Amino acid sequence: MTQTKPASTTAPETALHKGRLGVLGIVFFVVAAAAPLVGMTGAVPVAIVLGNGAAAPGAYVVVGLTLLVFSVGYAAMSQRVTNAGAFFAYIGRGLGRHLGTASAFVSILAYLAIQLAIYGFFGALMAGQVGVLPWWAWSLLSWGVVTLLSLLSVDVGAKVLGVLMLLELIALVVTAVAILIDGGPEGLNFWASFDPAAIVAGGLAGSAGIAFAFAFASFIGFEATAIYGEESKDPKTVVPRATYLAVVVITVLFGLTAFAMVTGMGASTVVEKTVELSTVAGVPLADPAAVLFALATQYVGPWMATVMGILVLSSLFAGLLAFQNAAGRYLFALGRGGALPKPLSKVNGRGAPSTASLVTSVITGVVLVVFAVFQLDPVLNLFYWFSGLAVIAIVLIEILVSVAIIVYFRRNKGAENIFQTVIAPVLATIGLLLGEYLLMSRFGLLAGTVAEGVDPTTTPWGLSTIGWVLVALPFILLIGGYIFSRMQNHENDDLVRDVLS
Repeated sequence: MTQTKPASTTAPETALHKGRLGVLGIVFFVVAAAAPLVGMTGAVPVAIVLGNGAAAPGAYVVVGLTLLVFSVGYAAMSQRVTNAGAFFAYIGRGLGRHLGTASAFVSILAYLAIQLAIYGFFGALMAGQVGVLPWWAWSLLSWGVVTLLSLLSVDVGAKVLGVLMLLELIALVVTAVAILIDGGPEGLNFWASFDPAAIVAGGLAGSAGIAFAFAFASFIGFEATAIYGEESKDPKTVVPRATYLAVVVITVLFGLTAFAMVTGMGASTVVEKTVELSTVAGVPLADPAAVLFALATQYVGPWMATVMGILVLSSLFAGLLAFQNAAGRYLFALGRGGALPKPLSKVNGRGAPSTASLVTSVITGVVLVVFAVFQLDPVLNLFYWFSGLAVIAIVLIEILVSVAIIVYFRRNKGAENIFQTVIAPVLATIGLLLGEYLLMSRFGLLAGTVAEGVDPTTTPWGLSTIGWVLVALPFILLIGGYIFSRMQNHENDDLVRDVLS
């Protein structure tokens, strides 16, 4: 079986607690997963220098609008299907249970991968800023805390994420507003950042494509709203509102902060200034976080840079908890549906998917130990490899969801209009296909897996062996999952057809 039973028909021991989350609770999880402060300190400087310069903020806005269009059909589908395994449930309804199951495995891969990437980054930062312990010890300590929180009621996690996220947003907004009020060395130059010609300057196969690739990577996690549908107070209204609000908040925040960074350095000299601020020991972009920290120091005060340094850590921790919950709920949904062992569908007395959460922790814990034993780098290997893998996998699933939405509403007409069921999903499919191409062709830059002798800023697809393996892995898993599903002996095919067809 490839789909969970409707929540109303599930036994108490396999039912998530309802009514725990409202719109803001879900938005907290989703925005925390996007880790805005990490994106602004890590991705934007790279998008500026290697991408389209002062127009990098425009690239973020364009990607945000693409995902907002995707959200139209996604939100409409959430009105019809309420399921802890949202993506695979939607794909199963539209494209069949076998492809639905296959997509679930890819989604789990994505969420486990991004969680592992964050563990590596968190451990490295803690080891660098605090010391005392090696990176892997800090990663395992956070792993223990995240595991514990994931076993509590989901609203407890939402409250923790809410506090961390609000502090993060306040720091970014205060810094951005301070810069924009000052105007920087050249004043506000909206046209330099949002002129369509400037945004695509260099071409999608060139510098503009690099900026778009990093922008797409920064948005990972926004799509998790529907995962919490069963635990929301009213999924038919809460999930669509949370989806739109999350995408708008992330887009505005990314666009505003990136534009403020460009303004603070001056549009005409932003590339040179970004290189200057991020260079360590003669290596440009060796410390991209120094760009935002320097601007915060200049326009707000040294205390803001200190606060941001702390909030980067809390942002990473918030992301760990958000993706732990997402991966656990996918495993829970597959277990409850019969595609994976039934024990995964068990919930504890607090209504949390305890077995699935523990399995998630076991998988990530084993990988962390392996990386530590083989002395692989927590940033260059763990963070870059797995974050690149995660975004390729997620965009692949989003493409399948868009196609599934079109097919589903063609077969099951209702009150939805043509924009929700056809136009928006088609536009989203086109945009996401383009985004997937850019991510794959620039994977060497995203993941640090460039073949020897290749200049990744001018040559797309110049990947090392590990780069090709990581790029291909989501597609291999999708095919393998499809074959696995077809080979299963479905004892409850009537129920499967009732839920997925």
